[in-house]
Amino acid sequence: MTALSFETAHRIVAAAIAEARKLGYKPMGVVAVDAAGQVLASGRDDGASAMRLDIALGKTGGCIGMGVNSRVLVERAKTLPAFFNAVAATSQQKFIPQTGAVLVRDAAGTVIGAVGASGGTGDEDEQVVMAAITAAGLRHDS
Repeated sequence: MTALSFETAHRIVAAAIAEARKLGYKPMGVVAVDAAGQVLASGRDDGASAMRLDIALGKTGGCIGMGVNSRVLVERAKTLPAFFNAVAATSQQKFIPQTGAVLVRDAAGTVIGAVGASGGTGDEDEQVVMAAITAAGLRHDS
C-alpha cells in the first residue's frame, strides 16, 4: 500500500470509536489524515464535546508535520517551548503537540498517514488509535 485509502481511513476511525466505547472511555473524536495531512475521515462519537475533532486534527498535524508520534512531540516541546509555540502559530495546518496521535505506516514502513483521537486522556486516545490501526492490518510507531 502506498497511500492510506478513503475506505481504510473510515474503518480506522470507526474502529477507534468502537474501541473507546468497549473500554468505557469518554466519547471521542477521531481523525485520519493522509501523508500530506489532509483529512480522509473523521468521526465524533455521541456525546463527544464540540472541540474533539479540532484537537484530534491538531494532533495528527503535529505527527505528519514533524514525522513522529505526538507522544514524542510532547517530550520535545518541554525542552523547546518557544519553537513549538512558533510552529503552532505559523503552520497552515493545525498543530497540537499532545499525546493521542500516531503515524500510520504500510508494510514497507512508509508513512502513509496519521490518526489522532481526543476525548480521553492522552494515553487512552493513543491506545484506541493504535488498536484501530492494527485492526486495519497496518503498522504504527509505538
